[in-house]
Amino acid sequence: MSARIPSRRLGQSALAAFQPRLMRWVPSTSLPVAARRNISNPFRSKDDTPAVNKDQDLSNPILEKYLRQREIEQGLVAEDDTEKTGPRIKTREGSLSKSPSSLFLPEREIPGWQPNLSPSEQAALKAKAEARREAIEAQDNLKLSRMNVDPDPAARRRLERRLVISSVKRHGRLTKAQTLARTERQSLYKSQTLPTSVKKLQKVVNQIAGKTVSEALVQLRFSKKRIARDVIKGLEIAQNEAIASRGMSLGSGRLAQERWEAQRAQTDMGTAKDVQIKPTQKKKLGVPATIELKDGRKKVVRDPSEIYIEQAWVGKGESWKSPEYRARGQMNLLTHRTTSFSVLLKEEKTRMRISEEIKKKREKRKLWTALPDRPVTTQRQYCLW
Repeated sequence: MSARIPSRRLGQSALAAFQPRLMRWVPSTSLPVAARRNISNPFRSKDDTPAVNKDQDLSNPILEKYLRQREIEQGLVAEDDTEKTGPRIKTREGSLSKSPSSLFLPEREIPGWQPNLSPSEQAALKAKAEARREAIEAQDNLKLSRMNVDPDPAARRRLERRLVISSVKRHGRLTKAQTLARTERQSLYKSQTLPTSVKKLQKVVNQIAGKTVSEALVQLRFSKKRIARDVIKGLEIAQNEAIASRGMSLGSGRLAQERWEAQRAQTDMGTAKDVQIKPTQKKKLGVPATIELKDGRKKVVRDPSEIYIEQAWVGKGESWKSPEYRARGQMNLLTHRTTSFSVLLKEEKTRMRISEEIKKKREKRKLWTALPDRPVTTQRQYCLW
């Protein structure tokens, strides 16, 4: 169904489309209300054209005369040079009150403080206010650190309940794991992701597992692997955290500090210097002990509190791919891998305890005999082989 539009209307619309927009006549009804009001304003001056409005004088001589007379009365400007120099503003300077009865004294914030109190009473009020302030500050710090110290109070209470029940069942006796956790220290460190693969980093980490921190640093300085430098930095951070947070390697006192300083002084990557205790310091530590490791090797321990690497392993991190454009419109995908490493640090007295357990287990082992004296339980007429 088509619309019935006269042909003359169609012709007018077509002609209006070809006419320029600026030449079309705009009726007054299509202008805004403000424009129409200005057009029909009877009080509008005939000479009030845009060119005249641009240079129109907007000064107010009555207001200027009043302000000038006010400045003269206040003494800001002289009566004779006002026309020449114009108004001059006088700066106002102020300072805090130095009066002993100032309202801004910190003592006035103390509840019950009065200026007419005796010095002893004022000192007692100040001490009480300081104690109250410290208590409020401690409570605020506890609220701020609650997420780290006690993130889940309900879970903590359940754990404490289970521990109490377990201790009651065992009549207060500790397990071997609990005893070792109380007597021996350890520290676990995990590094940030490094730009290398697991296969490359695993070869470097295998070289330091089972060695002391001093021996591991020397081994890493000799390594030609580029990632070994990052492992050196991570191992130094792990040692610092073990000393600061766990109190490890502090049994030898001054010797531990000298060992640490000697390790950090070896900044030359091409020169390897073994960090050992000086001959004059051996008497302070006693006779070196020879221990047996799990794999059967022997080792001499000079300082029972020295840190060694009990375990070292690597973990896979994030990876992403990027294109490598080749000839003939081909493209390869390059995989960029990241890997992190973790080390478990312990003290040498842990290996000394393990060595003693190995010796005791060997001593308690019964002698093997080829034909033991035991009764024959079954007899068969045929051989079993």
